[in-house]
Amino acid sequence: MQIEGPFNIRVVDNSETQTRELHLSFTDEYQSQDHSTRVQSARDHMQHLQSQIQTETDPSSQQGMTMILQITEQLLPHIETDEIPLDETIVIEIGPTSPFDNLLSSATLK
Repeated sequence: MQIEGPFNIRVVDNSETQTRELHLSFTDEYQSQDHSTRVQSARDHMQHLQSQIQTETDPSSQQGMTMILQITEQLLPHIETDEIPLDETIVIEIGPTSPFDNLLSSATLK
């Protein structure tokens, strides 16, 4: 599953906490955009994901895209108010009982 968008996504196994983490870092291109363009890019990314989810036939890919859509929806208000430092990495911890952990266990990220 390859999801193009305003951020790069990495999955990291944290040996200290025995959890997986999703690391999101904004692309250089996204960081260089002015504020209104960044907001529109995030909205466009969400619309693109929604249309891709509708046409995707692989349930795992569909679930992964839904997860990224939900994260982007949560980030959008903070992007709109320019509250997120774009040069930092956002870390989302995924517990072993999370459905996302099951998804990541079976996923191949490209």
